Amino acid sequence: MGLKGTDGAEVLRKALELGAKPVAPGRAKEFLRAFKPMRGKVKLLAGAGPMGEDEARECGYEPVVLGERKAMLTTTAEDTKAVAKRMAELGVDLLVFCGGDGTARDVLDAVDQEMPVLGVPTGVKMHSAVFAVNPRAAARVAMRFLSGELPVREAEVMDVDEEAFRQGRLSARLYGYVLTPYEPALVQSTKVASPTTPDEEENKLAIAKQVVEELEPGVVYVVGPGTTTRPILELLGLEKTLLGVDVILAEGPGKARLLAKDASEATILKLITGRRAKIVVTPIGGQGFIFGRGNQQISPRVIRAVGRENIIVVATKSKLAGLKSLRVDTGDPELDEELKGYMRVVADYGEEVVMKVE
Repeated sequence: MGLKGTDGAEVLRKALELGAKPVAPGRAKEFLRAFKPMRGKVKLLAGAGPMGEDEARECGYEPVVLGERKAMLTTTAEDTKAVAKRMAELGVDLLVFCGGDGTARDVLDAVDQEMPVLGVPTGVKMHSAVFAVNPRAAARVAMRFLSGELPVREAEVMDVDEEAFRQGRLSARLYGYVLTPYEPALVQSTKVASPTTPDEEENKLAIAKQVVEELEPGVVYVVGPGTTTRPILELLGLEKTLLGVDVILAEGPGKARLLAKDASEATILKLITGRRAKIVVTPIGGQGFIFGRGNQQISPRVIRAVGRENIIVVATKSKLAGLKSLRVDTGDPELDEELKGYMRVVADYGEEVVMKVE
């Protein structure tokens, strides 16, 4: 929906009114299905009803239920904290939660470092280092940890001011640390902000020049968020939504007009229907995600409509130096597999780097 998160009852209500569908239940079930090899070896505890019980039963588990089922489907941060505190009191070996940075903060508030926790990414904001790269990876981490194969580390819990986020300002802060199973290939790092050195800004401008000179007339370009993509629109004399997705129509090399600012999935699909289209994205610093972190408006439906061959990845040399590979977590496991392989990344004017997508 392009709302930059759903922390708070009012924003959640607006998202649902716009047609948003909860993604956490499906991602929870994806985790639980992948975790099935451990089903007979562990005791599973779950919050009542939509706090985990329903998903566990749908996946064939018989969980120990904590708390009372609520009459309303909407749950609150206090519900999360209550279940987490009860799990800590019962001495569980690992708490797995589904959500984003807001949920990670709730878990931190409830348990601090009393027990290890692991996040299944289902939010918009996922700057924290407590999340597995996707639900299947979370299951692998959980199974290895519970089998005694992985240590724990202190992982940062970060969050951003959502209201500032919606106004185009990224204000992130560290809230604390939790214990998380350590498997660097399967658990993401903290998001790393881009430096603002003269060399970095010059590199971004050179990348933008390359992209702008190669604009194809009549092609719609879906431009993802970030400081690396912002100079592309600025060179065209257009204003970029720093933390949103903008859509432009190219009229030739160096020329384009704005079709939509801060577009939702529905708007993007409407604008690309019946037209050739391309997607321009930049990876998240320190994490490498090109889809599934902060740009969920570029949904699986959008990506499939555009096609893998029409994805343009841009990244500065300093950002690439901090990445071993690119990552995708679109919410569609089949699409994630299709996107894997190798992609070219525009790293400077006339310079591309080939990166593996995992």
